[in-house]
Amino acid sequence: MTAAENVCYTLINVPMDSEPPSEISLKNDLEKGDVKLKTEALKKVIIMILNGEKLPGLLMTIIRFVLPLQDHTIKKLLLVFWEIVPKTTPDGRLLQEMILVCDAYRKDLQHPNEFIRGSTLRFLCKLKEAELLEPLMPAIRACLEHRHSYVRRNAVLAIYTIYRNFEHLIPDAPELIHDFLVNEKDASCKRNAFMMLIHADQDRALDYLSTCIDQVQTFGDILQLVIVELIYKVCHANPSERARFIRCIYNLLQSSSPAVKYEAAGTLVTLSSAPTAIKAAAQCYIDLIIKESDNNVKLIVLDRLIELKEHPSHERVLQDLVMDILRVLSTPDLEVRKKTLQLALDLVSSRNVEELVIVLKKEVIKTNNVTEHEDTDKYRQLLVRTLHSCSVRFPDMAANVIPVLMEFLSDNNEAAAADVLEFVREAIQRFENLRPLIVEKMLEVFHAIKSVKIYRGALWILGEYCSTKEDIQSVMTEVRRSLGEIPIVESEIKKEAGELKPEEEVPVGPAQKLVTEMGTYATQSALSSSRPAKKEEDRPPLRGFLLDGDFFVAASLATTLTKIALRYVSLVQEKKKQNSFNAEAMLLMATILHLGKSSLPKKPITDDDVDRISLCLKVLSECSPLMNDIFNKECRQSLSHMLSAKLEEEKLSQKKESEKRNVTIQPDDPISFMQLTAKNEMSSKEDQFQLSLLAAMGNTQRKEAADPLASKLNKVTQLTGFSDPVYAEAYVHVNQYDIVLDVLVVNQTSDTLQNCTLELATLGDLKLVEKPSPLTLAPHDFANIKANVKVASTENGIIFGNVAVYDVSGAASDRNCVVLSDIHIDIMDYIQPASCTDAEFRQMWAEFEWENKVTVNTNIIDLNEYLQHILKSTNMKCLTPEKALSGYCGFMAANLYARSIFGEDALANVSIEKPIHLGPEAPVTGHIRIRAKSQGMALSLGDKINLSQKKTSL
Repeated sequence: MTAAENVCYTLINVPMDSEPPSEISLKNDLEKGDVKLKTEALKKVIIMILNGEKLPGLLMTIIRFVLPLQDHTIKKLLLVFWEIVPKTTPDGRLLQEMILVCDAYRKDLQHPNEFIRGSTLRFLCKLKEAELLEPLMPAIRACLEHRHSYVRRNAVLAIYTIYRNFEHLIPDAPELIHDFLVNEKDASCKRNAFMMLIHADQDRALDYLSTCIDQVQTFGDILQLVIVELIYKVCHANPSERARFIRCIYNLLQSSSPAVKYEAAGTLVTLSSAPTAIKAAAQCYIDLIIKESDNNVKLIVLDRLIELKEHPSHERVLQDLVMDILRVLSTPDLEVRKKTLQLALDLVSSRNVEELVIVLKKEVIKTNNVTEHEDTDKYRQLLVRTLHSCSVRFPDMAANVIPVLMEFLSDNNEAAAADVLEFVREAIQRFENLRPLIVEKMLEVFHAIKSVKIYRGALWILGEYCSTKEDIQSVMTEVRRSLGEIPIVESEIKKEAGELKPEEEVPVGPAQKLVTEMGTYATQSALSSSRPAKKEEDRPPLRGFLLDGDFFVAASLATTLTKIALRYVSLVQEKKKQNSFNAEAMLLMATILHLGKSSLPKKPITDDDVDRISLCLKVLSECSPLMNDIFNKECRQSLSHMLSAKLEEEKLSQKKESEKRNVTIQPDDPISFMQLTAKNEMSSKEDQFQLSLLAAMGNTQRKEAADPLASKLNKVTQLTGFSDPVYAEAYVHVNQYDIVLDVLVVNQTSDTLQNCTLELATLGDLKLVEKPSPLTLAPHDFANIKANVKVASTENGIIFGNVAVYDVSGAASDRNCVVLSDIHIDIMDYIQPASCTDAEFRQMWAEFEWENKVTVNTNIIDLNEYLQHILKSTNMKCLTPEKALSGYCGFMAANLYARSIFGEDALANVSIEKPIHLGPEAPVTGHIRIRAKSQGMALSLGDKINLSQKKTSL
């Protein structure tokens, strides 16, 4: 039986605080009470039967005093009661009393109220006794002709379940339903009837579809969905039928229902690989993404488009639709935009890159005009990175992109400006023909840069790539403009003195008394509070950075001045001009050193920066050829090496992706038999509708998909001993936010165990959803008990309890109890490897407040092996590139990153070493620092690393 056909029983939630009532009081209420009292008594009876009570004495009471009532609530409750009450004797024969109940069913099936008829028909779907159903068949058939659609559609369902379970009761059901379907007008009735024909007599379903295939688009969406499912199954079972039905699928792509369009597009892709079919399906997906308002729907459909792209023959078709895909960028959700941009970047080619760049440029400009939203800056970063990638892959586009992007160097958002700067640095190195344009544009925006980090990068680019005399003069002019009047110390002292002239000391506003942190009073006037603000506003940018105490930018400036001065000396032959330029550069450095040593800046200059500036002064005073080579050639070569290594990595990753796509079957490759393969290996052979239903039901565990048998065995936890009277073991099934415990309970005694109960409790961020029902276990019998646990965050949890509280039948002793072992919920079921940029990692590392430092304690003696062991046991991804970890020096530092299914980030920094003085067999030592936003995540990940540090010997 497939997951779709599993019976769903009625679930009842009731508080169990009060004591269960006695059978005598219930009998009295059912016999003599009014309708309200009888309703409450009947509810109590139902709950007691669900909890394992038999109550055989109440059956005749309910038949005599409750069954004849016409109250609708009573009738609803009776349907639940007849569903759960035992209907047979211990030897399997039908109870005599059930004949009276059967007569009541027949009356309800002929009741004038359509709700009572329909709900009775729904109830009959759950009956498993043929003797009860046989007398009702004429009444069920008659319901097919009822005036109300609710009755007719439930009659179809009842006939279907009876035909499936007891075919002899209604052997002509397919023919009956086919005739009903031809004449039926209601969409829900037609859908149920067609659904039955698909499963009961597929040929009849196909015959009906053939007669109305041209009118399919006029049907209701629920019927259209069933038709899509039928066509999918028929065409996969018999490929020769494809030509007959593919036109119908094309028509359904124009359906008014988004669900039908989605399923029809998915089916079309599996039935045909023709470019027209792929294009139609992709266009349908794109329309769905644009028109649907739900972001989750957009992401699901985007995933289907990405799956289409993975097929080599489909990629060419999707490349023609890149402009349509970019329409999705109108969605405000950042995750949708991110996936869309990545998909567009994967599909970009020389044919469509120009159009793509035009759209992205418009989007970038749009983000500048939009009122600031929390995701605007992140979206701008995404656009910059996408344009960067386009320019690197298609150098002809760089000239169009650079002028637009360089405007963002003066952006308030440092992250977006840093991305632009990285792009400009790469472009100016790779594309020699664009250097004059980039330098010119950089000089234009230089004075407007607000961030010191971006300022340093811009200085480096200008110092490295200004090659003409005019450009060098322009850089010097911009630096002087950005530094302001020099010498800095004297001019600042003059300003201070000028501002505090006697005539200006009169306050312009009333004095305001403030209390300082020490508790003393401080007087502040409007004059003293407003003057510094005005003064800071008037400061040129570089001067402002220096007075704030940021002298690292001064060290960068000294290097830049040295580079351009050395280059100027080689370009200009006149000694006077050479000396003049060198002297000006040296003056700027000297005045910065003087400022750093004075008390004017907020922080004094560091010794490192003093050394750097002093070195530059010495180099300029000597102007040796060796220093000229180091400053003007070696620096650029370092950048060139870094960019070429980055390019090689990108090519390698692209090569790996293309190898994954181009699946080749070698002569000695094993043959896969469909019956023996795991689900993820079946690909298109697997029933897509069944897969999507299983996914909706939550069976999406990736670990299980890889090897279902092995992983299930690994997750079985033994709860009691083999010699205990009750043996129990649990299979822990983790599905995103739920944990289902499937507990096997075995009675190992020769006695009947009554009220065998599973009593559980949880520790951590777990919550038990429901209390499992008690069982009665025969001698050496076994049963499965399921318990649901809700999970709220990524944190190690423990489930514990005294399982199997039970009574021994016939024994006068007290209740017995077997204590269970603890079930540890593994945090790894919620953590998945993820990647982020270095800048994002550093930002999160600075922001996250919870840190857990784990000392390395292992028997592994190799640094790389230890790192791989940690990655495997924590599900984290190593962000440090392989080249940085290659070689051997006795030390290793690596950054790790992962995300939980709850959207929590986990960062780790591994700093380990091999103590050589202890010999070659000495184990790895060091620390692992974990940072996370929540305390539970940091602690749980630390516990996991501690538990799995040592390599188990096989």
